[in-house]
Amino acid sequence: MDILPPLRRLTAILLLIGAITPASLGALPDRDAPAILLAQNYSNEINPNAYLVSEKLDGVRAIWDGHVLRFRSGRVIHAPVWFTAGFPDHALDGELWLARRSFDQVSAATRRLDPLDHEWQKISYQVFELPGGTGSFEDRLATMRRSAQKANVPWLQVVEHFTVPDDSVLQQKLKQYVASGSEGLMLHRRDALWQTGRSDVLLKLKMFLDADARVVACEPGKGKYKNRLGALLVEMPNGRQFRLGTGFSDEVRLNPPEIGSMVSYRYRDLTPQGLPRFASYLRTRSDE
Repeated sequence: MDILPPLRRLTAILLLIGAITPASLGALPDRDAPAILLAQNYSNEINPNAYLVSEKLDGVRAIWDGHVLRFRSGRVIHAPVWFTAGFPDHALDGELWLARRSFDQVSAATRRLDPLDHEWQKISYQVFELPGGTGSFEDRLATMRRSAQKANVPWLQVVEHFTVPDDSVLQQKLKQYVASGSEGLMLHRRDALWQTGRSDVLLKLKMFLDADARVVACEPGKGKYKNRLGALLVEMPNGRQFRLGTGFSDEVRLNPPEIGSMVSYRYRDLTPQGLPRFASYLRTRSDE
């Protein structure tokens, strides 16, 4: 039995007969940034037993609005029609993910206006939240699992969660995951009602802290980095500026982030002046 909503079914038919092309789907309107939950950093003063723990996936955050996938900025992600054809008609929040240490490949695939099937055939949509859902996070997680099972789409998957009794076990888990190539862990309060904004009901735990900043200027390199990027002058959300000078690949030094773009960086802690200590570039955000 065909359970596709009428609009998506019509779109699929028009694509098959050649009446429209994947590129023409670019006419789908971008929207304002959707209201989503954002994580704070974990502190060992928190009781992790009150949370459900999952792997922190190194992918692209994507919100399914029941019709199309969108970046957290609200911009449309031009996924192949076949990729989302069987998705449920209610909202989902998750990560487009390929494998550990494969962010660049996923990022490149999701930025294309004309999606390449061979790239998307390797990608899965890892769901971890039910926007607008009722009940506790445990309740919503159960609803997500039932919805994914009903959809029966192999690449639509609900992120696996587990529990830990205390911080000591949590730290052991973190080391195990990081040693296997993972970014870290996420903790979501099991009794939390659905909410948006940055909240301690959702926590991230990594070997290093991380944050985002806006690029203010690109400084030229010297010596072996002559005619390449030397450092980025970046601005934190509070208006403080600092130089980000390490962590760049050769490709980034040849093609530095644009002025005004957002970059992610990692750091060990803050100086007494409130600036990141040992800050290192991670990536340019592609979902802003």
